[in-house]
Amino acid sequence: MSRQVHLAAHFPGVNNTTVWADPRSGSQIDVDSFVHLARTAERGTFDFFFLAEGLRLRELKGRIHDLDVVGRPEALTVLAALAGVTERLGLAGTVNATFNEPYELARRLATLDHLSGGRAAWNVVTTSDAFTGENFRRGGYLDRADRYTRAEEFVRLARTFWSSTDVRHQGRHFDVEGRSSVPPSRPVIIQAGDSDEGREFAARTADVIFSRHGTLEEGKAFYADVKRRLAAYGRDHDELKIMPGVTFALGDTDEEAAENAAVIRRQQVGPQTAIAYLEQIWGRDMSAYDAEGPLPDVEPGGGVSEGRVQEANRLAVVARWRAVAEEKGLSIRDLVIEMTGRQSFVGSPATVAAQIDAFVQAEAADGFILVPHLTPGGLDDFVDRVVPLLRERGVFRTEYTGTTLREHLGVKP
Repeated sequence: MSRQVHLAAHFPGVNNTTVWADPRSGSQIDVDSFVHLARTAERGTFDFFFLAEGLRLRELKGRIHDLDVVGRPEALTVLAALAGVTERLGLAGTVNATFNEPYELARRLATLDHLSGGRAAWNVVTTSDAFTGENFRRGGYLDRADRYTRAEEFVRLARTFWSSTDVRHQGRHFDVEGRSSVPPSRPVIIQAGDSDEGREFAARTADVIFSRHGTLEEGKAFYADVKRRLAAYGRDHDELKIMPGVTFALGDTDEEAAENAAVIRRQQVGPQTAIAYLEQIWGRDMSAYDAEGPLPDVEPGGGVSEGRVQEANRLAVVARWRAVAEEKGLSIRDLVIEMTGRQSFVGSPATVAAQIDAFVQAEAADGFILVPHLTPGGLDDFVDRVVPLLRERGVFRTEYTGTTLREHLGVKP
């Protein structure tokens, strides 16, 4: 029997995949945009709707980055609104374990889980970024080595609150005694880390991994590595779903889709955006250079941006970018397009359906989190044209058979 495909929808929001200038692009913060995408995903019988998080607006040369000017709404508030206009779709929000407290967040997630009838999910993220931490009273800074130890203790404590038992906990990061004010629940846990620590944390704790590995060979290696770790924690192979985030471009033919994909990438990375990205990577002012010209032979600086590349790995990133530019003879703009683009499924609906199916059958993924380039209608064509073909292949549900997100994912209640 063929392995079943899992699909989720990522609200484009503030990221490098979004096309702002397209006439079809709508609001990034209006509730109707969230409702449209969520209802489209539910019409396509997707597992869940996914929201990222931005705790501080990114800066470039002391000014707010263009991509962030529309703001970054709080995920759980948006998901609570969507719980009232959807019936089966899972509702997943990214919330940082570094800048929150277990009881308060556990209570909010349990409330969403009850309001939605068991459809809530928490994407656990961490940060050691002092820049982001400046928005928080205690400064928010957490040493990089402590990120996952805090997150793991955080999740354990949140799950204790979700079981609605007396809580008495004294650990390295938290000292808590109390009881939950919300009835028992068990939101799904999603994790997005890719380091060895992140993989181990996911094997111990998560129900879903939001991974970055989009190519078939990378996906198979990541999939095998994470799945083999499950046994050490008494978990089965299917108790953790691996779902890379991917973009897509469709056309009536593969050739038309390739043309559409090229146009989209040029829209996503204009000359100003290309220079801004280069400055974030190089850590210095690059405004004197032509985005359509060659990569300059200049050393990285001390940093002109906040919220992107950290000083610790800047030299390695610069070296990698230089090597790719030399090998392929790319201009600055083309290099940024090459290096910032995610693995995409490009082709006719039949080709894209076959690509997705091939990844899942080869155990390179359990499914995918789709990131459309348009808000809010970027998922419409996929649901209308690709989903029916996946159903014809017998690898994707024709209707929901359960009511909770755990039932959609096939993970333990």
